[in-house]
Amino acid sequence: MGRIKVLIVDDQELFASGIEIILTGRGKDDLHVVGKAADGREAISMVGSLRPDVVLMDVRMPVMDGVEATRIILERYPHVKILILTTFDDDQYVLDALNNGALGYILKNISPADLITSIKAVHNGNFFVSSSVGYKLVRRAEEGTRALEEADTRYQGELNYLMSCFDSLTMREAEVLHLLMMDHDNHEIAGRLFIAEQTVKNRISVIYSKLGVPDRVHAKRHVNRVLASVRGS
Repeated sequence: MGRIKVLIVDDQELFASGIEIILTGRGKDDLHVVGKAADGREAISMVGSLRPDVVLMDVRMPVMDGVEATRIILERYPHVKILILTTFDDDQYVLDALNNGALGYILKNISPADLITSIKAVHNGNFFVSSSVGYKLVRRAEEGTRALEEADTRYQGELNYLMSCFDSLTMREAEVLHLLMMDHDNHEIAGRLFIAEQTVKNRISVIYSKLGVPDRVHAKRHVNRVLASVRGS
């Protein structure tokens, strides 16, 4: 197996040259630096001509940032592995790059040995992040999960409240009415509930009948009036 071909992408020439020196020194037996790019657009072009195995990608660069470059490179060359290099351990740019398919996220103050280890790891298809970054990613995931759970609880509570005020409504009808009250049109309601648009129209007709109203405007007025009276009682 040959050496891992690495492309360095960073707009700071001094930093990029320092990385090249490390990789051609300590990593010379396993790594081969095939080139350096100063921005995302140049990186895309060089990936096409040099065919690196791993791209060390900065995120904040002129002309084109690393987030967009990551997306385009992986669309065109899905075999390439991208490892994000950044100064910050809590950078939305980097999270966006990971969502675009990057396999790693390391800080620029990483030790030479860990840098070489991270390149080898992503080359093998493994996800690699600096320890402080990993901790923050886990915290974000936990916070996101809690937020989703809280949103789901609120949503279910709103549906239950609608059904308690209009006890003839089924759960699905309450879902449709809830979205209707939020001014979503039939097409949007169908998309959110993963049902056919004609099904939405049928459900809305049934809802109008149960509420005793002729159309959407009167339905909203009636529901708001009932909800206000219930809250005021």
